[in-house]
Amino acid sequence: MAKDETRRIKPQILAADEESHAALKNITDYAPANAVYTTAALDTAREIMNAAWDRETQAAAAAAAARDDAVAAEWRYHNLTVGMRDQVTAQYGRNSNQAQSVGRKKPSEYKAPKKNNQDD
Repeated sequence: MAKDETRRIKPQILAADEESHAALKNITDYAPANAVYTTAALDTAREIMNAAWDRETQAAAAAAAARDDAVAAEWRYHNLTVGMRDQVTAQYGRNSNQAQSVGRKKPSEYKAPKKNNQDD
């Protein structure tokens, strides 16, 4: 058995397993000494694996859709907030305390540009 059964199996290994399983179906007198390894047990394990893959794919699609919904909600909120700031600035003026309280910087707070006194 594997050393670390928490890691995904490489697709080429699973493809080889599928080929072995398909080839086993042509061996009509296969009768394992250990009943754990019967053809029926392999068929059941394959069905369980395929069902798990289906659930994983569906969960990934649901997670991607939920992420898209969250991103859309974030942008709606952000755009409304930016519009609200514009409305506060329009109503109270660019240099008002109200505009400053919603996150805008007053023009009077900007530093005056410094002259560059480089001699050529």
